[in-house]
Amino acid sequence: MSDFVLSCCSTADLTREWLERRDIAYVYFNYFLNGEPCKDDFGATNSPAELYAKMLAGADAKTSQVSAGDYADHFERFLAEGKDVLHVTLSSGISSTYNSACIARDQLAEKYPDRRVVVIDSLAASAGYGLLMDKLADLRDAGMGLDELAAWTEEHKLEVQHWFFSSDLTFFIRGGRISKAAGLVGGMLNICPVMDVAPDGSLAVKEKIRTKRKAIARVVDKMRELAQDGEGYAGKCFISQSECADDAREVARRIEEAFPNLDGKVEIFPIGATIGVHTGPGTVATFFWGKPRA
Repeated sequence: MSDFVLSCCSTADLTREWLERRDIAYVYFNYFLNGEPCKDDFGATNSPAELYAKMLAGADAKTSQVSAGDYADHFERFLAEGKDVLHVTLSSGISSTYNSACIARDQLAEKYPDRRVVVIDSLAASAGYGLLMDKLADLRDAGMGLDELAAWTEEHKLEVQHWFFSSDLTFFIRGGRISKAAGLVGGMLNICPVMDVAPDGSLAVKEKIRTKRKAIARVVDKMRELAQDGEGYAGKCFISQSECADDAREVARRIEEAFPNLDGKVEIFPIGATIGVHTGPGTVATFFWGKPRA
């Protein structure tokens, strides 16, 4: 049994059951729907289908990061039990939650001088963040201690590749990630932007692909290009999707066909509310271990 707690945020976009089975603690992100506070709680408050239906009907959806106070409450329950905490946050490139976690860590240091909270910025998002947490759980279970695991995370976190596309640009436009003019042209030309997460953890549009079919093929091509050992890749692959399960299954099918040495089947998870408020429906994101992002 480890003498420290491995922890993340619900924005790792796996499932409650997955995280609990891997013995990974978690803290919920928050969002507002028509001014009402909600928890990003793996779809318990609003299922993905319910959330997107409300958004498409005009509901005002806004995200809210985890506060320093919420982090302090989360960390303290483990410190009070005599355990240290290694907490990995959602990317600072899309949220300032890393700073909140660091504030909570510093606030608790005086009260628990014999205990430690180590906070790491994942520079990852959605199930790419989840893929990183899954690997950290493997290393912890193999006997890696807190300091060694923290150092490994900092050294290898940029090796988590994120590649995604969206067939519906509505909420990318509303959130300002794609201009209205570009979104209008993209819609008329049936363009699916292919995006990744940059080394600083921010979202970046890499290519503008015409038709969803070609965007699916391009994501698989990027995995061939960037995965560790190319088509001999023997690691795990996770996919997140926002109410476009058929598209996600098609990406998974092509990946399993192209990479026969995969560690198990491709795992498909729903995009959680925090990320989903910004993407809306129609986004498929693929995550795997590869060359460091540059």
